[in-house]
Amino acid sequence: MQLETYVRENEARFLEELNAFLRIPSISTLPEHTPDVRRAAQYVAARLTEAGLENVEIIATEKHPLVYGDWLHAPGKPTVLCYGHYDVQPPDPLELWRTPPFEPTIRDGNLYARGSADDKGQMYMHIKAVESLRALHGGRLPLNVKFLIEGEEEVGGWSIAKYVPPHKEKLKADVALVSDTALYAEGIPTLCIGLRGLVYTEVECSGPARDLHSGLYGGAVPNAVYGLIEVLAKAKNADGVIQIPGIYDEVEAPAPAELESWKSLPFDEGEFLKKEVGSTQLTGEPGYSVLERTWARPTMEVHGIAGGFTAAGAKTVIPARATAKVSFRLTPKQDPDKVIAAFRDFLAANTPAGTKLELRVLSSGPAIVVNPNHPAIAVAARVFARALGRPTVFTRSGGSIPIVGDFATHLGIPTVLMGFGLPDDGLHSPNEKYNLKNYYTGILTIAEFFEEYGA
Repeated sequence: MQLETYVRENEARFLEELNAFLRIPSISTLPEHTPDVRRAAQYVAARLTEAGLENVEIIATEKHPLVYGDWLHAPGKPTVLCYGHYDVQPPDPLELWRTPPFEPTIRDGNLYARGSADDKGQMYMHIKAVESLRALHGGRLPLNVKFLIEGEEEVGGWSIAKYVPPHKEKLKADVALVSDTALYAEGIPTLCIGLRGLVYTEVECSGPARDLHSGLYGGAVPNAVYGLIEVLAKAKNADGVIQIPGIYDEVEAPAPAELESWKSLPFDEGEFLKKEVGSTQLTGEPGYSVLERTWARPTMEVHGIAGGFTAAGAKTVIPARATAKVSFRLTPKQDPDKVIAAFRDFLAANTPAGTKLELRVLSSGPAIVVNPNHPAIAVAARVFARALGRPTVFTRSGGSIPIVGDFATHLGIPTVLMGFGLPDDGLHSPNEKYNLKNYYTGILTIAEFFEEYGA
């Protein structure tokens, strides 16, 4: 039996298994879903075992468990470390979902559910690729594989970052494989060779000792919400240029050849604005293309502000406390610790009168660029091109996958970022989807990557 035949004949089962996985609301950021996160880890462990992986274990951490498994019976062959995550983002706002977020639904060839593309559907392709190869080769694989799946990627990945350094021998491999990215556009095989880093923080502003009546005290006391707005407005100007001293010191432009290759991509700024962004105009640093701004420039974003009175109706209160979620996306040469220190110094130098600012760092990770000439990247590019019938393109992503940097730093290995999502999959948004054709193509392509890299 050929690999393609096996995958095609098992499509219905592969889909039902994924649906069962997607029905588990493994929302890592909400404490009330901790049992669901654990259940998802158990599901992954069970499927790894069924696929023929050995030494499968659920590894306890301070928060959510890791899942490990391996198959190491191909002496002299390379070892691939497969990474993915089984946790998902909260589905809010629920009223914007056309169908329930944890009841997978097929519409127009797409599977709609929270986690379908990020990252349950993509991670599960690795497991089914291993199963398919073992079924065709009498229980053997053409190379050695290790799996390390986490349940905290959506909340910073602290546990896996802590686990990797002391377990370098256990995780030793020639290359890592991650499917948590997207095709540049439908039908275009895409290998991501660069990811921005991420620093995620909370900034708390405190003013008076308690909330105060704005009629009795307004005009004479500090307002915590306004103080927060004031300092954040100073941190970035109207052109999107970050005003924190030193923030651009280590930023390097992409190589001219890389910039030139981006110009050949089928990118339409008007379509991007209309179909993906849905705003009236694009913003950002003058003098840089949209792809440069989203892939290769540092950014500062405010994700939310909480404080004061926000319920229906009116309440004339001067808030005593306010908190903002603030993140920075980093380029490859930027040191997260230096960025944090620069932000801390900026807050200290710009604290509004009568207030106190506190900075809490929730997560941080460096940016990464992968050498496109690595043998595994070359194999992946050939296999990908064959699967989709056109040359593979190399891109960067504005997003962050912190573990890729950890693999490079502690294991000394590059990562093949071979994702099968699409730009409009709605990651972290209502109506997240994953194209079913890409799901099956992904299983087949990853299996062929294992075969060819093993050869």
